[in-house]
Amino acid sequence: MQRWRHIAGWALVVAFVGFFVVVDVLGYVLGSRTTGAWGPAAGLVVRLVLHCSLLLVGRFPFAVAGVMAAGTAAVQLSQLVAPGLLVPAPALTGDPMIIGTSAAAVYTLWARFPRRRATWVLTALLALLATRPWQPTWETVPLGLLTTFGPALLARYFTARAELLANLRERAERAEEEGRAQERARLAAEMHDVVTHRVSLMVLQAGALEVTATDPATRTAAAAIREAGRQALDELREIVGVFGGQREGASPAVGPAAPAADLAELVEASVAAGVPVRLHRSGDDAHVPVSVARTAHRVVQEALTNVHKHAPGGEVCVDVRYTQDVVTVLVENSPPTAPVDPALAASGSGRGLHGLRERVELLGGRLQAGPRSDGGFRVQARLPVVPA
Repeated sequence: MQRWRHIAGWALVVAFVGFFVVVDVLGYVLGSRTTGAWGPAAGLVVRLVLHCSLLLVGRFPFAVAGVMAAGTAAVQLSQLVAPGLLVPAPALTGDPMIIGTSAAAVYTLWARFPRRRATWVLTALLALLATRPWQPTWETVPLGLLTTFGPALLARYFTARAELLANLRERAERAEEEGRAQERARLAAEMHDVVTHRVSLMVLQAGALEVTATDPATRTAAAAIREAGRQALDELREIVGVFGGQREGASPAVGPAAPAADLAELVEASVAAGVPVRLHRSGDDAHVPVSVARTAHRVVQEALTNVHKHAPGGEVCVDVRYTQDVVTVLVENSPPTAPVDPALAASGSGRGLHGLRERVELLGGRLQAGPRSDGGFRVQARLPVVPA
């Protein structure tokens, strides 16, 4: 696109110069000739030099503008000192062809170098020569101002418009890239919430089997499963960090809603892994929106996952209450009664509660999590039925 725009601009300049050259030659053929000592073609040569120099305005804009200023000054001076030397007599009050070429040079200067001091100086000089303040007329002053400051303002307009469009395009691309990054973060959060919970249960069950089994082969197999689960959790933590684009100190993106599942399934899975969990539910959940119900499910899932990692042997109470206006989720566990598995406790991204809090706050709710005075832990969420 940029290449074709450059070719179109170059073709326009060539057509512009070609038109002026044809007019100059036709004027000379039809009798518009100089009468001074330098011969009848002196004016034609000056005009051709000035007009053809415009072909170099793209590469040497300051040099071309300087040539325009010098040529215009020479023509104006010749009209005052030696009429007919460079301009056919009788002398005109202005030369529209030279003024038009100067306008193209001014436009190029302001389009490419609007902040250069030389741009201001050359524009002011060309405006002075075009308006002819030493011999002002109703023709030269308006035309001179129009053909110098007009192209400058026009160039600034198109330059500002191009910069605005480039900024808008850059913002759109940045927003698209951020959207893809947020989607990756959501998928990473989903992996953390779902897979980590399941793998943690697998590790706990394998550990329990390793302790209780009497057959050496069974214990060996259980130990291998437990070790594989630990490695899977470590690798999952790395994948979540890379795939989610989460860096140290960065705010994690909120993942998507949890899949619809019964809370009883979470409790049964934890009980099967050896964690005593009591579930108490009250109220009717028929009026609860799907997004609120899934977020409540996520709160319970994350709390039970943390119990598996950091409070083995502790008793857990899950209390979910549905009212007309709010859903309250409370998960409490007693202090651990068994040694904490360091490998299992270190698994995961370490940002589960943080991301969960953002998920709850998006629905207009509030999440509180912290240790109890007896060494246990408490997670409570209040979710409005009508999200804020």
